[in-house]
Amino acid sequence: MTRAGPHLALLLLGSYRKLVDAAQRELADRGYGSMRSSLHYAISAIDRGATSASELGRALSVTKQAAAKTITILVERGYVVVDQDPTDRRRRSLRVTELGHRATTEGEAIFDELRAQWADRIGAEALDRLEAQLTEFVGDDGIRLEKPGAASAD
Repeated sequence: MTRAGPHLALLLLGSYRKLVDAAQRELADRGYGSMRSSLHYAISAIDRGATSASELGRALSVTKQAAAKTITILVERGYVVVDQDPTDRRRRSLRVTELGHRATTEGEAIFDELRAQWADRIGAEALDRLEAQLTEFVGDDGIRLEKPGAASAD
């Protein structure tokens, strides 16, 4: 039976949402209830060198104001600190805290666990085949996860 094209898109989107929702629930159970995927993208961008609101905005393809709001949230939740630049007292520099690194590392481990659960459910070979088939459509890199709009809003 041939299904309508939107059915495939909805299955893929539903699969993504199920994985992300399960990961966020597990993160919350492990003490990281305030972590969201959009914050993970921002933390990753800061780790890759975005040290200001302007740089973070460019890295995430959002306005400087949106980046500043994200920075405020990250600081309030203890995932990032704003340091004084030792060479220019007017400049501040973003740095991911140990808590921020622990939260993202824990989140990545949870996704590994969820992948293993999927392998148990459909078989490791079937999951490997599914990943290979999806890679045929999206390429080896998939989507750029540091772009919040590239996946789904929290």
